[in-house]
Amino acid sequence: MTAVDIDIRGIEGFLFGGAEDSERATGCTVVVCPAGAVAGVDVRGGGPATRETDLLSPDRRIERIHAVVLSGGSAFGLEAASGVMEYLEGRGIGYDTSAARIPIVCGASLFDLIVGDARARPDRTMGRAACEQAFSGGHLREGNFGAGTGATVGKYLGPARMMKSGLGFAAVRVEDVKVGAVVAVNAVGDVHDPDTGEIIAGMLSNDGAVISGMADEIYAAVKSGRDALTGGKDDVVADGMDGISRNTTLVCVVTNVEMTKPQVCRMATVAHDGIARAVRPAHTSADGDAVFAMASGYVKADADAVSCIAADMAAAAIKRAALAAEPAYGLVSARSFR
Repeated sequence: MTAVDIDIRGIEGFLFGGAEDSERATGCTVVVCPAGAVAGVDVRGGGPATRETDLLSPDRRIERIHAVVLSGGSAFGLEAASGVMEYLEGRGIGYDTSAARIPIVCGASLFDLIVGDARARPDRTMGRAACEQAFSGGHLREGNFGAGTGATVGKYLGPARMMKSGLGFAAVRVEDVKVGAVVAVNAVGDVHDPDTGEIIAGMLSNDGAVISGMADEIYAAVKSGRDALTGGKDDVVADGMDGISRNTTLVCVVTNVEMTKPQVCRMATVAHDGIARAVRPAHTSADGDAVFAMASGYVKADADAVSCIAADMAAAAIKRAALAAEPAYGLVSARSFR
């Protein structure tokens, strides 16, 4: 059967929106399922900033959630999810209790405070604005938008050699099955084309003229015994980054397939393969890599097959995020070399 690329907004049950402060380099992206989606999560990075991930474990009572929020702003950016809750409550969306409808909103944030204004963080107002765009069917934009507004990659030896990255989407249809991914790429590593292995964006050479990649630096760190994540450089710590321990690739994979909670949690786990194919290194102690998965339950299909497609979509969306990013904030992007 042939997979056909589709607009991610064509996946039944889901709405997508975003909002950003382009001048100060931060933003958020929301994935909403008004009727509720069975959801799971797998967090593999060593430095995550997350909200409501515990309730996604298969043994927790809540089966369905109503939104996932990906945001900048580090842990401060988790506040955007409160704005999403307020907006959804206003539309009567949420888990029905005797006292109120409570929207179940999960989320994760990436660290973009070194790019623009460190005092600018996604907040309740921005979360509501992202929801308004989702419900109005607003134009989805890749690159320097939403959670990808201040995203960067290639920070293995510090910010002086990093490049601009961004937000990406990818989705396919195979017969009646639809699977997609939304990603915000803010990795310590390089972004590689998952098909060819080519480095698309990442650590620059000392003079900034080419994308040098970091494989040689990793092996040199092993040989020399220096700290692999700082390159043994005190000035990396001194520049305010606390080493380079503030990075994250955030992913939300979605499908119209009917799944149980254990199956959708497994889909989140398998989708991490997409990060590993497209980002190297990935899942380090300096990253907060997290994958959310949501299933709206419109059609039946083999859950393992759908999970494999989700990994492909995560990798494809990461590639698109890097290629769509525009040079900004004094940083070059993949477009600068193409």
